[in-house]
Amino acid sequence: MATPPDDRLPELKVDPKSLFLEEVFTDRRIGTIRRLTPVKGDGVPDPSRPVSYVGETQVMSQVGTLPIVFEIDAASLDEAAQKFGPLAKEAIERTMKELQELRRRAASSIVVPQGGMPDLGGGGRGGKIQMP
Repeated sequence: MATPPDDRLPELKVDPKSLFLEEVFTDRRIGTIRRLTPVKGDGVPDPSRPVSYVGETQVMSQVGTLPIVFEIDAASLDEAAQKFGPLAKEAIERTMKELQELRRRAASSIVVPQGGMPDLGGGGRGGKIQMP
């Protein structure tokens, strides 16, 4: 059964002036390179916009596989392949630094339970933390 549309959600539209033909190239070992060729609304190549390349790889983390995606400034697929390794390394290092910062922020946040600590017995005021 279909869910009625939610008026709070924005209208989702694909911009026919921003379309790309996406091709995926891989060495089946390290990662993939996506070549995004701009096209017009009818699918014909659009030479007025540049072709772009995107690299993708994965690293294993404590929580599973972590995708790493990065732009490759290149004029050809061969050039993109040559630049892949150094750019992937930079993207992995940047991602690891961001994860460390997120962990640091999470560790430094102070959680104060609502209503204080429960009475663990002992009657009276025992079992509660008192702040001056």
